[in-house]
Amino acid sequence: MTGLPLAVQRPAARFTIPPGAEADSPPERRGVARDGVRLLVARPAGIEHRRFYDLPRLLDPGDLVVINTSATLPAALDGRLDNGRDAPVHVSTALDDGTWVVEVRRPDGTGPDLDVRRGSTMLLPDALELRLEEAYPNPDASRPRLWHATPARHVLLVDFLARHGRPIEYSHLRARHPLSDHQNIYATQPGSAEMASAGRPFTAPLLVSLIAAGVTVAPVVLHGAVASPELHEPPLPERFEVPAATARLVSSAARAGSRVVAVGTTVVRALESAASASGEVRAARGWTDLVLGPHRSARVVDGLLTGLHAPEASHLLLLEAVAGSRLVADAYDAAVDGRYLWHEFGDSMLILPERSGGMVS
Repeated sequence: MTGLPLAVQRPAARFTIPPGAEADSPPERRGVARDGVRLLVARPAGIEHRRFYDLPRLLDPGDLVVINTSATLPAALDGRLDNGRDAPVHVSTALDDGTWVVEVRRPDGTGPDLDVRRGSTMLLPDALELRLEEAYPNPDASRPRLWHATPARHVLLVDFLARHGRPIEYSHLRARHPLSDHQNIYATQPGSAEMASAGRPFTAPLLVSLIAAGVTVAPVVLHGAVASPELHEPPLPERFEVPAATARLVSSAARAGSRVVAVGTTVVRALESAASASGEVRAARGWTDLVLGPHRSARVVDGLLTGLHAPEASHLLLLEAVAGSRLVADAYDAAVDGRYLWHEFGDSMLILPERSGGMVS
């Protein structure tokens, strides 16, 4: 997965989220349209403050915007451990053999329960028993956040969650919100434990405006696993697909000298997982364990639309792999000074580094 121990990799950007700068509800609940959130535009020449609906005027005809059409699952379940204690469960994904990857949370929802023991059994809705088999992805971890788990009977995970689950939400939110608030408008393929939130500000009129401005929009799929907001672990293996048509569009944009702008870190991971050492993208599907960072910079993506990530989050390493540490640090300094809002319902950034044949030095 990487050439360096993940534990020693730290993003260069250093910042603290200001008090009151965590978005505690969707923008629509705050009187702001989906595409009306603030957009910080970071280029080597400087920082600009715009609104998300300005995007068509910030890109050039011929640029390619790549979106992730994975839809969010209601992946949080109420559970009870075999010792009788209530324990929320976040379902990260189903593996190819029908087993699950899950995170057991503390009863108050403030973080993962690191004291759960191997072999524990959980009771889920519809009397479904779930046995925690071993730590995931490292079976030898002593106090794991995630577990490889086996349900006592076969169920279709998407259907089970649709009947019994709710969206995964964290403590920065002041209320629960329906699944529709956690969906991107173009999401068509259920599979992500949490919303690919960089795409949330898009609206249908904005997509039409992009196309009318000569910007091409193309899809990939990457089903995002449960994030690690408290422990800042690197991303897990995730299922992805880059269609042949999208691969051709990426190649065409590169040959024409146009930008390939990824909408979110999930898109970066999908495209870069389908890229050769020379930066050529081919159709690909399966599981990716690619982790971008100091050891592996981006070969394909040279523009990034993203939300604002927490300090020390592994996503920041990916941003730096696309745009370089200096530009990312400048962007976050400007976001702090400008009182931008963090997290999935917050504001956005458009990061446009200097282009150098698809590679960032």
